[in-house]
Amino acid sequence: MHHTSRGLLLLTACFAGTTLSAQQLDPVFLGTLRIEGAEAQALLGNDQITSEEIARRNPATVRDVFAGESSVSVSGGAAIAQKVFVNGIEESLLSITIDGARQNKSAFHHTGNVLLDPALLKSVEISKGLAPADAGPGALAGAIAYQTKDARDLLEEGESFGGLMTLGATTNSKDIRSTLTLFGRQGGAEFLLSGTRQTGSDYKDGSGKTVEGTEADLTDLIAKLAYTTGSGKRLSFAASRTEDTGRRAAQAGPGGLFFTRPDFAEVVGRPNVLIDGYARRESYTLTWTDEAPEGWFAPSLQLSYNEQEIDASGVWGLNTSLSGTAKNVWQLGNGTLTAGLDFFDETAKGRGRGTGAFASSGQEEMWNLGLFAQARQDLGARVSVSYGLRYDIQEFEGADGSRFDGSGLSANGSVDVILTDTLTLNAGLASSWGGYELGEAALVDFGGAWNYAGFTTSRANAARLGLRHDSGPWSVSGALFRTEVDDISAVLPTGGARGATADLTSTGFEGALRWTGAQGFAALNYTYADVELNGDAVGSTAYYLGRPVGHVIALEGGWDVNDHWRVGGSAEIALKNTDTAVTLPGYEVVNLHAVYTPKALDGVQVRLDLRNVLDATYEARSSDGIDAASVIALTEPGRSVGLTATFRF
Repeated sequence: MHHTSRGLLLLTACFAGTTLSAQQLDPVFLGTLRIEGAEAQALLGNDQITSEEIARRNPATVRDVFAGESSVSVSGGAAIAQKVFVNGIEESLLSITIDGARQNKSAFHHTGNVLLDPALLKSVEISKGLAPADAGPGALAGAIAYQTKDARDLLEEGESFGGLMTLGATTNSKDIRSTLTLFGRQGGAEFLLSGTRQTGSDYKDGSGKTVEGTEADLTDLIAKLAYTTGSGKRLSFAASRTEDTGRRAAQAGPGGLFFTRPDFAEVVGRPNVLIDGYARRESYTLTWTDEAPEGWFAPSLQLSYNEQEIDASGVWGLNTSLSGTAKNVWQLGNGTLTAGLDFFDETAKGRGRGTGAFASSGQEEMWNLGLFAQARQDLGARVSVSYGLRYDIQEFEGADGSRFDGSGLSANGSVDVILTDTLTLNAGLASSWGGYELGEAALVDFGGAWNYAGFTTSRANAARLGLRHDSGPWSVSGALFRTEVDDISAVLPTGGARGATADLTSTGFEGALRWTGAQGFAALNYTYADVELNGDAVGSTAYYLGRPVGHVIALEGGWDVNDHWRVGGSAEIALKNTDTAVTLPGYEVVNLHAVYTPKALDGVQVRLDLRNVLDATYEARSSDGIDAASVIALTEPGRSVGLTATFRF
């Protein structure tokens, strides 16, 4: 039986069994678990970026989404190039989902992993190192879960139809960004359709230099359908497609071919040639949930499919992922138990466009089945715990037809202890089995056949220990962390040696200070992360692994002047990093904004953004090649003025 069919049958059997059980049990009332509270989760490294925070940041790129988050950094350039790092560890070592759809890694190392436009983003959940068992397989260094809005998130009480139109422009790169979203509800049925188009020219950095190959040329389409019965049974379908088709800088490479490298400004000694780049992500997710369970069970079933495609001129690559999850939430007397199973079937395939060894064509495939259980409980008035196990079975087929089987157990546990009325202790440990790694799709067998001698599975160990203090409008917290990921397969193998392994560690401290008032807030987040690869400071081209971080400070604040005016801003301060082989310079970037909601125009909002107010010329700390002599790294956009108008009808 095919792996995918086997996984679907297991999901169906699990779902049917839990539904029957749910009909036989009585409900149990449960209050809010303290360890699931925002403060406890934040100190354990599990942060949520809410819809209010996303709206305040007015993101046009993934990087804007994480403004104010010192522990999450995003590399620079156009959307096609942006990669996300959590405490210096690259997102391909985390579990990434969009509306529950598992995302495979990038098809080419000079491009980002997950092409995402934030136009309809509702929330983002981030787990740093201590991912729970129900976060999914492959959560070696944590997880990032993106959730987009449904029609019911946008419709107001009593409405059956509505729409949003957004039009924005910026001065630096002369970007024009427009979004149209339509949504409606009739009885239990609802729909949402949304499209975003962003175009522009190459931006200028703080010194006035035009950075070639950075023009915006993005198209994003989202469709969502759902039906909810009177008893709370909900079936929903989400589909999204995002494309980046801008002209990108390319340079000569192996086999006499040109390769688009949108993560670099230039490669020394190889003149730029502008070539139409192409990146595409598609995700489809079907979900069934019981939002008003009558028994102890709250079952859900989800099936997802995802594709990531990259055309880098000299090579082409495609990653696919079919995945599914069936789970139930048992309501216990003092908490919950989430248990179930999940699977994925993923491929990485590509081809070269050269001759001889550079006219390669190959594919790798990986299949995984996982069983998981995660408990979250309050043990009395002062102690709250979360603990879980998962067991994964995996099969891997290499490009040469070789087969590998592996299995592993993952465990995690965390505790939240109230020490005094204002002081709380948090601690957590996790050991996660990572399994095998798919190689880079675009370069399978490129330049020579890959070999799998010594090919093995990876494992991560993570720990956090923190304290938080709350007193009136003030809160302060701090946590020590360490994440070790061992035996990571060579995704981008030298000489085709897929069995080569690497060990990655991120060790450091996270601190936060926040003041919250009736009309505003001010927050400071600080992260120090020492990221090492095989015992030495990680370099800025350690693809699929990590980037040097050092000391990073993020500031964010906002003030509601009155019912019609709101002002705010954010700042990122990266201190000079001398831990690396090449000293990385520090920089300071400040952004300000003002939002006006006119009383006389219902549903209209106008926003002014001043980005990089100080017109700093800098290279983002997580960008590729910032310490490489053979590369001229991308500098970030200089000062830019943006104006955005939103009309709700």
